[in-house]
Amino acid sequence: MLTVLRNTWALLLGLGLLMLGNGMQGTLLGIRGGIENFSTFQMSLVMSAYFVGFLFGSRLAPSMIRRVGHVRVFAALGSMISAVLILYAAAPDWMVWAALRVVIGFSFSGVYIATESWLNNASTNENRGQALSLYLIVQMIGIIAAQLLLNVGDASGYILFVIPSVLVSLAFTPILLSVSQAPAFESTKPLSFRRLYAASPLGCVGMFLLGGVFSAQFGMAAVWGTQAGLSIADLTIFVAAIYVGGLVLQYPIGWLSDRIDRRIVVLWLAVFGAVVLMIPVIFDPPFWVLVGIGAVCGGVSNPLYSLLLAYVNDYLDKTDMAAASAGLMFINGLGAISGPVITGWMMEEIGSSGFFLFMGILFAVLAIYAGWRMTQRRETPMVTSGYTPVSPTASIIAVETAALVEAEDARQGNGRN
Repeated sequence: MLTVLRNTWALLLGLGLLMLGNGMQGTLLGIRGGIENFSTFQMSLVMSAYFVGFLFGSRLAPSMIRRVGHVRVFAALGSMISAVLILYAAAPDWMVWAALRVVIGFSFSGVYIATESWLNNASTNENRGQALSLYLIVQMIGIIAAQLLLNVGDASGYILFVIPSVLVSLAFTPILLSVSQAPAFESTKPLSFRRLYAASPLGCVGMFLLGGVFSAQFGMAAVWGTQAGLSIADLTIFVAAIYVGGLVLQYPIGWLSDRIDRRIVVLWLAVFGAVVLMIPVIFDPPFWVLVGIGAVCGGVSNPLYSLLLAYVNDYLDKTDMAAASAGLMFINGLGAISGPVITGWMMEEIGSSGFFLFMGILFAVLAIYAGWRMTQRRETPMVTSGYTPVSPTASIIAVETAALVEAEDARQGNGRN
């Protein structure tokens, strides 16, 4: 682990600063939107726009990197991110914000792809799994720390928009001044959706549903907190709890899923998530209970993302794993686009509890579908992959790398015992 950190510290430091900037802007817009009196549905369209841009970026950024190289893509997209973060405060109009969110989603997607391909190139076959674990930890810590920074200024002013702009600008300094050379960029064409669904219906349906859950968490938590009347301090604690839960539970759930039928883990995690998320729908719990619910929601959804990737890979030849990852990310992105919009509509119809109800319904549907699929297919007789934790915020490069790490772990006998 220390060797990985020594070889990749500049990339990881830059990534941490990027996640600080991205984590701040997502929550900050939800707060500022309430101050500007934007409706919940208007804010849901703003939040959804990020995932539209991110999805387009995942498809177009690889060709940009191949054409002009990592450094130019870094510089161009980084400049756009910094500019957009300032323009939010300069143009407080929800339609302008929606357009800016498409741009910033596209830009962050391209920056993540470039960063992850660089990190992948700096790793070896022996330490690539450790590098991915460090990458996940840095991502989560960056988003969690970003919530603390939201308490240092006034959301109705400019300073909280200036801070993430500066952090993103600084993020490129350690990366671009690193002594490591930019790698040649390669990307994999995805499997056809027909082949991907035939390999794992549960994986495809589950990834689509989780896209909605994750985008609701990432995009609408701040909108929910504003509608529910939380203070900025309480809201940032709630959002941070989502990511703390996702980080803490990744590894024990991964350990368990390598030892029993993964579908059982998927089923009971989804059931647990659905039940817990019904608590604020039925009752009016105190704030500390809401924080625990947020931690459970993140602790279920984030590991489920990695778990479904590993489950799909169990049914694939290792030569198809990277290609399958690209297709699964696209399916997840489609679900993510719809998540904030439906959540916003439900919150306008039934109130702030619609935030929890939407995610609870998705978990319930996933549990029901997982249970039904267990009656249609026997457990995989031979495991072809191991569980590798991946954040839903990662780009296709990290997901493809995780698939290769899982295949190598299984080849060495580190899969289910």
